[in-house]
Amino acid sequence: MRVLGLDYGSKTVGVAVSDPLGLTAQGVEIIRRKSENKMRQTLARIEELIKEYQVEKIVLGLPKNMNNTLGDRAEKSLELKATLERRTGLDVVMWDERLTTVSANRVLMESGVRRENRKDYVDEIAAIFILQNYLDYNYNKR
Repeated sequence: MRVLGLDYGSKTVGVAVSDPLGLTAQGVEIIRRKSENKMRQTLARIEELIKEYQVEKIVLGLPKNMNNTLGDRAEKSLELKATLERRTGLDVVMWDERLTTVSANRVLMESGVRRENRKDYVDEIAAIFILQNYLDYNYNKR
């Protein structure tokens, strides 16, 4: 069963997908949009990726505050969850994404990626971390 991982931001969505066995996460792309409210093309692209990779479930990052409360960004993620479930018919699992962007930046820094180039990759790597954490949790639960 393939799972799609999403890191939803104000102007980008990082995308990762699992292997068919649901063990590892690989980066796919970053979907970019000009405005936060311009979601039609973003949703259409996500639907294309679901078909292309034969995805059966979506994991969407939930950006909780460090004190475990939900802020404005988390509310927007919950709205996206409802929209994705309605449009795709798939289950959308919310997954705590705290510090995934920090971890993604650290990996890029350690890999020698220049600061000005990190923004080109950070959302995709954050999506990989979100999805991989979910996959590891489910594997260890078995």
